[in-house]
Amino acid sequence: MAGSDSRNASPFGGPEEDDSAIISTRGLEAFGRKVTTTAGHLIGDPTSNAHYQTAMSDLHKQLRRPNLQRNVFSFAKTTPTDLVRSKLSTSEIQYRALTYLPDELLRNIPEDENTYSLFQGFQATLPESSPEAKKHRRKISRGRKMLEDDKSGSDTPPSLGKLKKERNTLNHQLEMMGIRKNMASSEIHEIDNKIANLNSMRKIVLERLAGLEQEESMLEHDILDVENRLEDAQEQLEDAEAWKAEVDLEDPDEDAKDASFMSESIYQKLPSASSTPTRPKRHKTIRRKSMPILHEHFDPGSMIREIQAHNDSITALDFDVPFGTMVTAALDDSVRVWDLNAGRCMGLLEGHTASVRALQVEDNIVATGSMDATIRLWDLSKARYEPLDNRINKDGDEDEDHLAFGGDDEAFDPPVGTMIDCPLFTLEAHVDEVTALHFRGDTLISGSSDKTLRQWDLEKGRCVQTLDVMWAAAQASATMGSSEGTWRQTGRVADSSADFVGAVQVFDAALACGTADGMVRLWDLRSGQVHRSLVGHTGPVTCLQFDDVHLVTGSVDRSIRIWDLRTGAIHDAYAYDSPITSMMFDSRRIVSAAGEDVAKVYDKTDGRHWDVGSGVTAEEESRTPAVVERVRIKDGYLTEGRKDGIVGIWTC
Repeated sequence: MAGSDSRNASPFGGPEEDDSAIISTRGLEAFGRKVTTTAGHLIGDPTSNAHYQTAMSDLHKQLRRPNLQRNVFSFAKTTPTDLVRSKLSTSEIQYRALTYLPDELLRNIPEDENTYSLFQGFQATLPESSPEAKKHRRKISRGRKMLEDDKSGSDTPPSLGKLKKERNTLNHQLEMMGIRKNMASSEIHEIDNKIANLNSMRKIVLERLAGLEQEESMLEHDILDVENRLEDAQEQLEDAEAWKAEVDLEDPDEDAKDASFMSESIYQKLPSASSTPTRPKRHKTIRRKSMPILHEHFDPGSMIREIQAHNDSITALDFDVPFGTMVTAALDDSVRVWDLNAGRCMGLLEGHTASVRALQVEDNIVATGSMDATIRLWDLSKARYEPLDNRINKDGDEDEDHLAFGGDDEAFDPPVGTMIDCPLFTLEAHVDEVTALHFRGDTLISGSSDKTLRQWDLEKGRCVQTLDVMWAAAQASATMGSSEGTWRQTGRVADSSADFVGAVQVFDAALACGTADGMVRLWDLRSGQVHRSLVGHTGPVTCLQFDDVHLVTGSVDRSIRIWDLRTGAIHDAYAYDSPITSMMFDSRRIVSAAGEDVAKVYDKTDGRHWDVGSGVTAEEESRTPAVVERVRIKDGYLTEGRKDGIVGIWTC
């Protein structure tokens, strides 16, 4: 009988049990209808008691049934899992799942400092352009008009109800304004917290990037070392085979000789370290497969590192890539090679007998021009230098100061003998100090105080052409019949401290040269003639650089001029307060040294001038930095050399 009674059936589809029976869905619906009917009777006619008696009697009868009592008691003990597995409707299961909050979430509810309710915040977010807002504004304007009419002496008494209503409206609007202010302030605090968290994450990722780039530099150094050793082994093998073939031709019985003797003979035929051949074989050099990008993530004007490179004024400096290798020269007659990633001195380039006035670094090749009238070439790939991992201090912990910035107390003292194998050859033809040089590929151009330019073939190691600047100026004056080609002896040019040849740059057969008469001459190396002369500067030209379209020059006349190579006209020009001693540009910026304790930066894209260097914050730090003498920039990575021998590295 119980199995046929659907009201007593189990919701899980099984037979009813006395102790664990659960009320069925149909039973719940019937009971709900009873309760609804009873409630309907209760809210019926209050003057009649018949409906109340009828409803309560029916409810009591239903509640006195034993089966219903047992089912309600069993339902109260049912777990949420059993409810989900029961024959509940899908909507109720979804409702229970969405409204369930675990204790962990309830414990971690953030504190709310807002003094207004959630509903007030919702009201405050209503747009001002809504019809309700417009209606409120119209009411406010009418209320103000009524007040003004009352003040003007109107005989009609004001309506107190309307005035109170307008007052309440204004107070409500004022309250909404306060809520909006609090909401905006809360959003600002939340944004500040997010920014602080993002800055912390950025610093962590920046340190990780610095470590990756340092490891990348060490790997590329190892690759270069293996390449050079492989090349040396190949050359030794070829020499051994050539010697063996020669011995076989001279004495067929030589094969019977001991192998150790053959090996000794091979090494006897190799040139000794003391010998200085005219043109030693250059080791294979490789370009960096990936360029450092760490400096791109610093703010413009941020200092990356300061190095006490020399004890005297910097006369020349250059570097290959950001966080790569830098070479500096100073009046203390020393030339130092630096590991920019670690901030350490790799070694000294020794050989010049006087100060180096000009130098260039290209890949692993360095060219230096000195006051001793010689030019020397060096191959840094032969350096016996192992990069140090400065990220780990003596305690084995990561040191932030050595990660990308900061210095090392022992950075000034290089390892002994690291550059002993780097000299390639010496170029000797000038009779006075070399003041400017530039090389590209196997062609090097040098300018000297002997008033000549010389073209050198780096494959043969000799001078292939000499260009007489004074003769070219005289020829141009005679053929053109104008002052454009004459050597202009003005009062400013007579400065004895100015170099006769201030700057040169070569590209294939094109040569640009700036001289002490303020002229910029464009030469054709195929004919050895001046192709064009650019007139504009009123003082000696000290620096120049050109690309496909423009040529930029700096002069003692305190100006920097940008020339259009297609027309020869001045494209742009600007001036500073002191003579320009050095200048260089990359794809976006022109940086220059203009007799101040900062490097001057001109942004070509937006025409903005700004300063980079220690002099920007010198007043706040109560110190006086030295004047910047030389600047170099590549991809926003700026190095500047000062009169006190310090080299500063910045982003711009």
